[in-house]
Amino acid sequence: MSFSFSVKEEIAHTISNKQKAKACLYGMLIFCKTFSPTQISLQTENLIVAELFKKLVGQAVNDENSVTISTTTKKNNSSVYSLKIEKPSKRKALFDYFEIEYIKQPRRIFKEKIGKEKYISSFLSGIFLVCGSINDPLKEYHFEFVIPTLDLCNDLGQILLDFGILAKHTERKTSQVVYLKESENIEDILTLMGAPKCSLEIMNVKILKDVRNKINRAVNCDSANIEKTLDAAERQIVDIELIEKKMGFASISDELREIAELRLENPDWNLKELGENVNPPISRSGANHRLTRLAKIAEGLR
Repeated sequence: MSFSFSVKEEIAHTISNKQKAKACLYGMLIFCKTFSPTQISLQTENLIVAELFKKLVGQAVNDENSVTISTTTKKNNSSVYSLKIEKPSKRKALFDYFEIEYIKQPRRIFKEKIGKEKYISSFLSGIFLVCGSINDPLKEYHFEFVIPTLDLCNDLGQILLDFGILAKHTERKTSQVVYLKESENIEDILTLMGAPKCSLEIMNVKILKDVRNKINRAVNCDSANIEKTLDAAERQIVDIELIEKKMGFASISDELREIAELRLENPDWNLKELGENVNPPISRSGANHRLTRLAKIAEGLR
């Protein structure tokens, strides 16, 4: 089950009374594939959306069989549900139900038909059910509405802005797309539409990604430090082997001989570990100072 499917399933269960049902149906109708006196139709791959649309239309026109549903199967074996209101009398009944002029009124959002302000969330839910989608947040933060006209696109953008959600707009073939990329905006709109569980899931994904990023940064830092230590140790070993070959350890001080032998025996130790293992122990900077002295001796022998 996709994340988008989960969101729509959660939203569908919030349509729990007549006022919410009316607002949701208004959103579904205005933003469905075609909405005119001669044709009302939509397509969806979500059976829950198809059944909800049929139910809400049936309640509005007092005919549970007013919507016909046909099913086709795609190559990946998923189903596509095509819904139509074929009887002219039922289409007119829907226009009358929302007090939309049957011929003249443009396909726009009229907020007075949604009802009270608190039902705008159900209206947005209806829009998302018929033309919205959201990516799996583990892969990408992306939420969008694919809208049939620019006027509807502008109307929806203004409603979202009223709730503090700034959406972006682009064109895709013959459709207008209103989309969100910021995770905070996506969380807000999901909560607004009645999908708080899915919104919380995005928050959890953000936390998981943040932890992973911190771990990766720490691992990368550790890897860089290990590589740096090994590179330095390799140079030091070359210097020490040159001193041993040209002069012999008997010709250098005991403290330099001690750290030289430690370095040869422990090429993976860092400066702190080297300092801790000389007798008596010395600091990291002390170990570095002794190795620097060895490097200068080796340089003089080259």
